[in-house]
Amino acid sequence: MYAVVMAGGSGTRFWPASRRERPKQFLNVTGKNPLIMEACNRLRSIAPDEHLILILGRRHGPEVRRLFADRPVHILLEPIGRNTAPCIGLGALYARHMGCEEAVAFLPADHFIADEEAFTTALTDAAALAENTGGLVTLGIVPTRPETGYGYIRRGTEYDAGLGRCAYNVSAFVEKPDLQTARDYLTSGEYYWNGGIFVATPERILREMETHLPAFYQGLIEIDQALEHDDRDIILEKIYERTEAISFDYAVMEKTRSSVFVVPCDCGWSDVGSWGSLYDLRGKERDDQGNLKEGDVLLEGCEGSFVSARGERLVACLGLRKVLVVDTQDALLVADLEKTQDIRKIVNRLREKGKESLL
Repeated sequence: MYAVVMAGGSGTRFWPASRRERPKQFLNVTGKNPLIMEACNRLRSIAPDEHLILILGRRHGPEVRRLFADRPVHILLEPIGRNTAPCIGLGALYARHMGCEEAVAFLPADHFIADEEAFTTALTDAAALAENTGGLVTLGIVPTRPETGYGYIRRGTEYDAGLGRCAYNVSAFVEKPDLQTARDYLTSGEYYWNGGIFVATPERILREMETHLPAFYQGLIEIDQALEHDDRDIILEKIYERTEAISFDYAVMEKTRSSVFVVPCDCGWSDVGSWGSLYDLRGKERDDQGNLKEGDVLLEGCEGSFVSARGERLVACLGLRKVLVVDTQDALLVADLEKTQDIRKIVNRLREKGKESLL
């Protein structure tokens, strides 16, 4: 099996640890390796390194080459971030260039998976379904709570894929709901979280690009002709400069007339989208008062707080309740732990004030 690992995100909700030069996917936030390495490691049982394609921003090329110096993965550098649709199109083109005719998994680099066997089994089943039908397949993450921060996939009729598990036709892709709607989704059992994980053959992806993003598809033809030439990067930059930023969900999955299937996956998935979600994820590491600590931290009378000392000094806290503290070399963040989804507002304010050195 081949896999395209998409690592172009900025991780703004993990500021001040996540920065432009070292975004979330290059951070060790789950207590093991950087997230991008974890994403590749969990694929080893189904996709050898020679079949892994990593796509990320050009500025992060040196870092990813350092991390994977002893592994024969393929690295593609996007000159400009253009969201997931162009990224998936480029990945499909390169997979075909490598001789791949089988299904390819396209997945983000910055997610957490607790049950790796359940995850890779679901990917393998999705690949078989994509190859047998010629359609597009997405993994539907089985929800565990009424979550308002994720998009959802509504399943339709059951499809007999002969996989030994249920697969369904997709009825609809749904935007992030309000709380009551999310509760209704959870109760119905017909909805899954949309984790942005897709499986399809390179030809299926490229045909969808031709139909729904024809201008970019013409650019892919130019890129294909330049893949083995010295001017590849120049051509790639020219194509990306005139390409719109658009997600694969919106550009293709919500508009395609091809068969679209969802394979349910219950694997302990988290998008690790914010400091708050990381606090939830690392519940076993909290102390008796529900505090999570990183680095040189001293807490007195604190409850349910997350304190991360990532600089070179002690961080001491007194009497905090449900507070996030992240201390780095040049910036300190103090926030309501339940409002960490809004940290990007801080990043936007810094950008407005021209404080580029902190981004």
